[in-house]
Amino acid sequence: MQIHKEIDTSGLNCPLPILKAKKALADMDSGQLLKVVATDSGSLRDFQAFAKQTGNELLEQQTVGEQYIHILRRR
Repeated sequence: MQIHKEIDTSGLNCPLPILKAKKALADMDSGQLLKVVATDSGSLRDFQAFAKQTGNELLEQQTVGEQYIHILRRR
């Protein structure tokens, strides 16, 4: 999986990780992948809802220690 852009939103709480992801996706081309690293446990459901609402595809979510990693494909 080739990640085109990665953002670290560690330490930020809802809705900031989503807002930063939205801004990053706006600068990307269709089909490109964005990796978001977050520490807010609520980001798991937030990114699921965000993907449904925006049409961007949520490819993967994983928890590594205290980090939540989200991989999105730009619509």
